[in-house]
Amino acid sequence: MREETVVGGAVASCLTYVAPGQVELRSAPLRLGDGDDLVALQAQYSGISRGTERLVFNGKVPPSEHERMRGPFQHGNFPFPVGYGYSWVGHIVGDGAHSYFGLFPHQNHVEVPREALTALPEGLDPRRAVLTANMETALNIAWDSGAGPGDRISVVGGGVLGLLVAGVVSDIAGTDVEIVDIDGGRETVAQALGAGFATPDRAAADRDVVIHTSASEAGLATALSLAGTEATIVEASWFGAATPSVPLGGAFHSRRLVLKSSQVGMVSPSRRVRWTYKRRLEMAMRLLLDDKYDRLITGDVAFVDLPQRIGDILDPKADGLATAVSYL
Repeated sequence: MREETVVGGAVASCLTYVAPGQVELRSAPLRLGDGDDLVALQAQYSGISRGTERLVFNGKVPPSEHERMRGPFQHGNFPFPVGYGYSWVGHIVGDGAHSYFGLFPHQNHVEVPREALTALPEGLDPRRAVLTANMETALNIAWDSGAGPGDRISVVGGGVLGLLVAGVVSDIAGTDVEIVDIDGGRETVAQALGAGFATPDRAAADRDVVIHTSASEAGLATALSLAGTEATIVEASWFGAATPSVPLGGAFHSRRLVLKSSQVGMVSPSRRVRWTYKRRLEMAMRLLLDDKYDRLITGDVAFVDLPQRIGDILDPKADGLATAVSYL
């Protein structure tokens, strides 16, 4: 179902998860948020967060996380029906020269408080800007890892988040960064980001920092095996309702490894006193000015076709990396 919307009316068209594996374009409130200084915008692009939205699509968000998982402008409540998303780019109606980022669902028009918008820096392609939310997470992970100049760093999991993390830490002077993934097709992307690549059986060991983003038990086991003595392993995956087995036997204690979590909901403790959420978001956009990150957007889909396509896009075996939803 496609809903036609006139900006200034009561409703917009929003991708809505309605049951496990089922989505529709449904009418949704045009206005997101309250206030006097409201702005009407037309969507240009939005980004699909494969890991998180796969859990939403399949109804796998655990009840304990329903509130913490809420998008700032989410429609409905978990598990269903829910309009979910947090990587949206559009322009103010009547001003197509400037684009803005917002934490909005996949929705063709919005009316929001001006304070909910962040202007894209000059030179940032609106399509590439759909990576902003993921880049903000990657930046927070890099801070949580404590990675510094000259460190040997492994990123286990060559999905969008892992590749963004690798891109960030590769820019730290003197680092030796290796992406570890079972898909050898990620090697060329890794090289474009300034990182090396290895399959798990060939990965370098004795690393100073290991970051895990694959959301798999095997990936976590690999991450633990690659860490050097007293190294830090950052668990950046989110397993939803799953209860993964964690191999904490063997040499885990004798090597005095540190296993820590990272989550974007709070600014990393190493920066929290000085960095606001807005400052972190603006930095994520500045990092995306580097056109090497275009390699991470490997597919496009029209908004009107999204209900028919999203199941394939969210399939764990799907090829490619990030998909940009186009409203143009």
